[in-house]
Amino acid sequence: MTTDFFRRLCLHLGLCLLLLAPLAGARAGTLLVLGDSISAAYGLEPTDGWVELLQNRLQKQGEKVKVVNASVSGETTSGGLTRLPKLLQEHEPRWMILELGGNDGLRGYPPQAMQRNLERMIRLARAEEVEVLLLGMRMPPNYGRAYTEAFAGVYPKVAEAEQVPLVPFFLEPIALVEGAMQTDGIHPTAAAQPALLDHVWPCVQRLLADGASSGSCTP
Repeated sequence: MTTDFFRRLCLHLGLCLLLLAPLAGARAGTLLVLGDSISAAYGLEPTDGWVELLQNRLQKQGEKVKVVNASVSGETTSGGLTRLPKLLQEHEPRWMILELGGNDGLRGYPPQAMQRNLERMIRLARAEEVEVLLLGMRMPPNYGRAYTEAFAGVYPKVAEAEQVPLVPFFLEPIALVEGAMQTDGIHPTAAAQPALLDHVWPCVQRLLADGASSGSCTP
């Protein structure tokens, strides 16, 4: 074989490796989102919700990640705990975003019970080698200072105890923005969904890249 042939062969292989490099670096697997109406796109078209926007962004970035939205409007931590074993068996996720607790707070459930349920869900996921990202919530001040502080304190306690990354307040970028909530004052509008995705995006990137590490993962 001639020197020219080897030169062309090396050039061809180099180009192939360059084109395949992004694919080789792409993550693959299932990301399970277990949440309530905030993640179930309540009052919106499903395609407008932040979870669907997350799937679209991952696809645009070449990630081989399938997002399964197992969120249900009205879901509590107790309901999520009941459903989780079947979801883990059915979808075999590699990662999970846990967005529950808001309905526990709205119904005045004890924060201690919510904490136990969140911890048990994380342990169930970890037993199946699933990495977890926890999204925290807050209660409005009309629930009283003692309850709202106890409720808010659950999420950092769980994140520290279970060594998972935490978004301290999922609705933070839109909570005080005029027009960001639907008429019920609880559920974000379609226009607010991109801001929710942007808020959790750095944490999702960390979750996919290197798994769990405790503490706040927002800038």
